[in-house]
Amino acid sequence: MGRKATKAATLAIAVLLQLLFFTGSANAQNVTVKGKVTNEQGSPVEGASVVVKGTTNGTTTDNTGSFTISVQRNAVLVISAINFSDKEVVVTDANINVKLEPLEKSLGEVVVIGYGTQRKIDVTGAVASVNLEARRDLPMTNVGQVLQGTVPGLNVGLSTVSGGTPPISIRGRVTLSGNQNVLIILDGIQYTGSLSSINPDDIATIDVLKDASSTAVYGAQAANGVILITSKKGRKSEKPRLSFSSSYTVQQPTIGDLRPFDRDGFIKFMTENFYDKAYLAPGYTQPNPSFRLQDWIDPVLGTPTTGLQPHNYDWFDEATKNGSIYEANLSISGGSDRFTYFLSGALVDQKGYIINDNFKRKTIRANLETKPLSWWKVGVVSSASFVNQDGAEPSFGSIQRMPPLLRPYDSTGTLIPFPTRTLEPSPFTTYYVDDVERNNYYFANIYTDINFPFLKGLNYRMNFGNNYRESKRFFASIYAAGQTGQAFKNYQNYYDYTFDNILTYKNTFGKHDVTATLLYGAIERQFNSTNSRAEGFTRLNLSYNNLSLGTNRFTESSANAEALNYQMARVNYKFNDRYLLTGTIRRDGFSGFSKNFKYGVFPVVALGWVVSEEKFMKNIKAINSLKLRAGYGVNGNQTAQYTSIARVETNTSYIYGDGGTTAFGQQVSSLGNDNLEWERTAGLNIGVDFGLLKQNRLTGSLEFYKNKTTDLLYSINIPNVTGFGSIRTNVGQIDNTGFEAAINYNIIRAKDFKWDANLNFSANINKIVTIRGIDANGDGIEDDLISSGLFIGKAIGTIYDYQLDGIYQLTDTRLPGFPVGSLRIVDQNKDNDITQAADRIVLGRREPAYRVSLGNTFSYKGFSLFVFVNSVQGGKNGYLGNNNPSYFREDNTIRINDLMGIDYWSPNNPNGKYPRNVSGTRAKFEPSYWQDRSFIRLQDVTLSYNFSKLLKKLPVETISAFVSGRNLYTWTNWEGWDPETEAADANGVLQAQGLLIGGRPVLRTFTFGVNLVF
Repeated sequence: MGRKATKAATLAIAVLLQLLFFTGSANAQNVTVKGKVTNEQGSPVEGASVVVKGTTNGTTTDNTGSFTISVQRNAVLVISAINFSDKEVVVTDANINVKLEPLEKSLGEVVVIGYGTQRKIDVTGAVASVNLEARRDLPMTNVGQVLQGTVPGLNVGLSTVSGGTPPISIRGRVTLSGNQNVLIILDGIQYTGSLSSINPDDIATIDVLKDASSTAVYGAQAANGVILITSKKGRKSEKPRLSFSSSYTVQQPTIGDLRPFDRDGFIKFMTENFYDKAYLAPGYTQPNPSFRLQDWIDPVLGTPTTGLQPHNYDWFDEATKNGSIYEANLSISGGSDRFTYFLSGALVDQKGYIINDNFKRKTIRANLETKPLSWWKVGVVSSASFVNQDGAEPSFGSIQRMPPLLRPYDSTGTLIPFPTRTLEPSPFTTYYVDDVERNNYYFANIYTDINFPFLKGLNYRMNFGNNYRESKRFFASIYAAGQTGQAFKNYQNYYDYTFDNILTYKNTFGKHDVTATLLYGAIERQFNSTNSRAEGFTRLNLSYNNLSLGTNRFTESSANAEALNYQMARVNYKFNDRYLLTGTIRRDGFSGFSKNFKYGVFPVVALGWVVSEEKFMKNIKAINSLKLRAGYGVNGNQTAQYTSIARVETNTSYIYGDGGTTAFGQQVSSLGNDNLEWERTAGLNIGVDFGLLKQNRLTGSLEFYKNKTTDLLYSINIPNVTGFGSIRTNVGQIDNTGFEAAINYNIIRAKDFKWDANLNFSANINKIVTIRGIDANGDGIEDDLISSGLFIGKAIGTIYDYQLDGIYQLTDTRLPGFPVGSLRIVDQNKDNDITQAADRIVLGRREPAYRVSLGNTFSYKGFSLFVFVNSVQGGKNGYLGNNNPSYFREDNTIRINDLMGIDYWSPNNPNGKYPRNVSGTRAKFEPSYWQDRSFIRLQDVTLSYNFSKLLKKLPVETISAFVSGRNLYTWTNWEGWDPETEAADANGVLQAQGLLIGGRPVLRTFTFGVNLVF
């Protein structure tokens, strides 16, 4: 053994000497190259990649644009940077200066257009890209949060739930009850998971398709617009690049004083509610010395009759705390000539303002691509996300209603289930539960891409995309099922696949550029759910883990499936770099439609003219680029599952004979419609793209569009004699008209200081043109569908309600049925009565008049400051929301707390804004109080500093630190919870929250973080 060890050591030394010899020989031929990378204006380009072609030997430029690299003589350096064209330089000198050209000048900015990419100068549709770089350092647990105000026509609201997806829409509403969801395409595949499952740090680009010309390639799935998300990938011939970022965020409500009364405030509030007892008639402003509030409250709340109990319990504070978000992201990327990779992992831990509003997410990603042959690529884009939302909140609305005179626990510390001695349980009965809520999302697109060597320009790509979601919800509560205890276990899984075959031919023939794309694809979706539950437990020591201990046990299951297939042909033609033509036709089939209309065909054509390429424009120095474009086409929209067929459901149970078993009957629950068709939206879009002033300092685009939706999918009421209430059918027409503008201005370009501004503006008007075409009263005008809130010639969100005229004072003459302190309704027909039929009028609409946002980026040496202001304006009678926290005194309301700061009417406050009725008789109507929700918001501010120049000796390419704030201040006349937030009412209609109890606060956030690149 000793000889073998000696022989192995001798061999190792020999090999080491040879390696040293060859290394020394190689180093003898190497040279150290120092260089600087700048843009056209001579400003340094930071973070540019400098790689020896064909190797992984490379580096990146610092914040002065400088780099140092050791290479062999005559080696070729590939210099690349975001938004610049790649440049190759042969090493002939030890000092190199490289000037990169922006993409706009050389190739044109490349955007994703659906089943491919295209230079922006060649795009004929309404396609916009989101500027992600300015928003990288903002706290984003959900991709939707980064989209607010970024693109005109892309309308993104707010979410008040941890990790929640905000409401998202593109342009105006084009349907009444068809699909209203924006289509999300992730790496070429329709993404059916939640946006909360995507790690924002993994995203490279986001592009938005807004008009029929650009969305047509996705057919009826894209009736409401498309958001294209492309994840990061490794770069060819790039050395391994390790990136790490971490941040910590604190969150507080933007409105800190909107909270329930404490003990003293509650007593004062109740005293005013009993003004007819607490003050002397007739004016009710002089205190009544014999009034004792406890005489009214003690019997109701069960407090001691000797006086108001001394409790001052703060239910609100018990249920809330400052929120926080911790984020960490780690990725490694790189590649060689034949293989690229991007691997990442991330963690988000968010604790919301309301206790147990928790959101945790772990994500991993692997994007790999290899080239077995020079003309063949194979790759996979894959990710997994594990979302944990364990824990249940206390009822936040109930928290706001609980009076401070009561406590949630008895003297032994046991929760009191019904502290107000009504049917309303303690808000903590929904908190002290066992609750497990997990959602795991898996996504993968396996693709192959072949550039056929036998025919230049011919490409075939196959995508096999997969979405899989598994969910589980376990729950146990001793307070549920009427205090008898309830537990359940629910399992769900969802799977879909997309199989696309894409054939593309691209070539240039003299002055003719042609790109033709053919697509054949199919999608299948499946959903399954199984639920087991039990009620009536003597004890719940085993929680949800032994349902057999329940007295009553139940099992339910459900499943559904649907399928689509589609074909698409698209031709992009360009002549002489200035005349553009795009023609698209798509055929969609969907299992949810009736047997007579399974398929729909949707054509689109668009034209473009690059005016700036014409000879007569060459002498106009102020115009660098100018393009006119127009497109017209038809898109479809899908119905929901099973709406075109008759459905059967279990209705009544029967017992046959004495002691017989129970049998369940079934009956048809809905009518089928064999002629249910595709909803169709025909759209015209006219756009102008421009670049003005020296070096394109002013760029932008203007869009005008007009859409007409016909064959609306809608459930029409039918006579009850049929045995059914309604039938799904096609009716009517909706028109949408709008204007959008995106303006970018490089205001200052000095040596060390830059100032860039971005302005977005959008306006939309929708109008119902016709519904059923019925004119029952014979006046020559189609009748409105008032019961559904639909009015001919008006917006979908039209508000048809009572007109208000202040509050009835003590000495006012009142209409019958309206007590003192109630809202005065205008008697429109002067008949001394208020009726729905005669006294409601059109007051306005829920939709805003326009949206505008302004982003400013300031850069000075290593500092960067981003300031973003966002606004939604209602104009005349627009963007209205109901905000009427009216008070009516009765036995139950004595038990209910209220929010501080509401300007209720009373004899002591005759100019109060909101009604207070204490007469013992409810007003005949409790009308809505419609108010303007318009606002201007200082939405985002981020300050960052790059330390790279100060830390050159560290083995780190980039070190930066940042601090950011979100939702910093809002200017608005709206009262109460944030004007932009909405919640679904009992009918599922989104309503502004205002001063109503149960609203949730929008959170102001402050974030501190670091970014490192090795």
